[in-house]
Amino acid sequence: MHIHILGICGTFMGGIAALAKTQGHKVTGCDQNVYPPMSTQLKTLGIEITEGYSLSEHIHTPDIYIIGNVISRGNELMEMILNRNLLFTSGPQWLYENILIDKWVLAVAGTHGKTTTSAMLSWILESCGLAPGFLIGGIPNNFGVSARLAKDNNKNVPSFFIIEADEYDTAFFDKRSKFIHYHPRTLILNNLEFDHADIFDDITHIEKHFHHLIRTIPSEGKVLVNSESRPLSNLIKQGSWSEIEYFGDDSQWEYEKIEDDSSSFKVLLNKKNQGTINWALIGHHNLMNALAAISAARHVGITPIDSIESLNKFNGVKRRMELIHTSNQIELYDDFAHHPSAIKTTLEGLKKSSKDGRIIAVIEPRSNTMKLGTMKEDLLNSLKNADFVFCYSKNLSWNPEVLFEKHHNIKVLEDLTELSEAIISEAKPSDKILFMSNGNFSVLHKKVIDLLKGS
Repeated sequence: MHIHILGICGTFMGGIAALAKTQGHKVTGCDQNVYPPMSTQLKTLGIEITEGYSLSEHIHTPDIYIIGNVISRGNELMEMILNRNLLFTSGPQWLYENILIDKWVLAVAGTHGKTTTSAMLSWILESCGLAPGFLIGGIPNNFGVSARLAKDNNKNVPSFFIIEADEYDTAFFDKRSKFIHYHPRTLILNNLEFDHADIFDDITHIEKHFHHLIRTIPSEGKVLVNSESRPLSNLIKQGSWSEIEYFGDDSQWEYEKIEDDSSSFKVLLNKKNQGTINWALIGHHNLMNALAAISAARHVGITPIDSIESLNKFNGVKRRMELIHTSNQIELYDDFAHHPSAIKTTLEGLKKSSKDGRIIAVIEPRSNTMKLGTMKEDLLNSLKNADFVFCYSKNLSWNPEVLFEKHHNIKVLEDLTELSEAIISEAKPSDKILFMSNGNFSVLHKKVIDLLKGS
């Protein structure tokens, strides 16, 4: 079958493309924004990508079109598909009907931590010989790919699939959250905050969609809940028909920090020590991600001891506090943080782990929520642990210079060349430069690295 994917370079749709290719389908696609790491992964798989949606550029006659949620009415190619009554579906619907339908699905949902927790859980199952399939919104360093099919197991052993369960809508023709299509047996709820202001009205609106997900979990399934998230507590009170297990403070799964930056901690189950995690990751959020992954793995029969041993060999995910360059005693990190809460926890973790030098944060308010300015005051408060901040201000509907005008340690720029030169001018030996964006900041990375090498 020939599948053509509209919006193929998003992390989710790129994962769909990889899975379909592995199944033996011919896969092509198109997107407006083609950039690494997803474009590189697709090219390696031999998937042809067309830039843009102009009909003059498209000669494909596929059996079915898979439509990404970045596509809206008015898109030239989409209008042609509708006018000619061609077969199309959404990514989540295709995924369920073609891959998930006969799998034990482990889903990771929540405002933050989905990618890292999914990667941790996939690595635990892989290390313990269960050979899971997965689709993750990033590239785990232990695997080198964002998606793969489950390997054939013994008929007496279930086939497992780990999915990053996003609450964003499915497609322009299906406004349900993506995760409603996945039908998991094991569900992690990492946290719940207001986000996606372009499609959700408030936190109550988001809770409604999350509760729709809870309603799909079988009675023999399990829901694993972060006890430190109050909105999740409110969510569970709306009703659950599955076993509930909590991780975090005052719950079944707890922790005892050995290092304040969470690079080392004990894992406790019902107050009993299960072992110690020592890894390169930092931050309380990653500690909580680990507890979630360990508890979910236990639901499929993996002991906490084996999970802990696996996580001690976990190498993180690209663009999640990834050290990308060191030069002149200056370290450059790349991170996907874009929501104020994620920015805050990322900076807190880096601050606690830093022995010397300053933290220079480079932010791009690029998500739809941040572009709208819905949480700009929260953004300001999230930056307190940074010693100096650069804000890339292109394509915003609000003026960050007004927000930051009283803060002399925050500089706003909209030209990448000027921004890179300003970063280098400010940086000193032992500083840590942290790039935070959910978009393609690789152009800026390269400019800064080249300037550092030349200095």
